[in-house]
Amino acid sequence: MKTVEEIRTLLHKNKLRLHQELLQSKEAMFLIRKSTHAKLTPEERKKIYILILDICKSIPALAVFLLPGGAILLPLLIKLIPDILPSAFREDSTEP
Repeated sequence: MKTVEEIRTLLHKNKLRLHQELLQSKEAMFLIRKSTHAKLTPEERKKIYILILDICKSIPALAVFLLPGGAILLPLLIKLIPDILPSAFREDSTEP
C-alpha cells in the first residue's frame, strides 16, 4: 500500500524534525545560561533570537492542533501561512 508507506515516511520526517527542534532548544538554553555569566557575541545573540522565535511559532501551531478539528485546520493554515512552522519543520529549512 502506497498510503501506509507515505505515512511512515511522514512520521519519520517529523520525528527527525522534532529531534532537530529539541536540539536547537537545548542550544538556546545553554546560550541563555551562558549569558548570565558572560557577555554573548553578536552571533550568539542572533542565534538566541532566532531560536526563541521558533519556540514562539510552535505555541500557536500547538494551540490550533489541540482545538477540535485542529488536525484538519493546521495543514490548511500551514498552506496559507507557511511561516507558522518553526524552521526545523519547513521543507526549505536551513540550520540557523
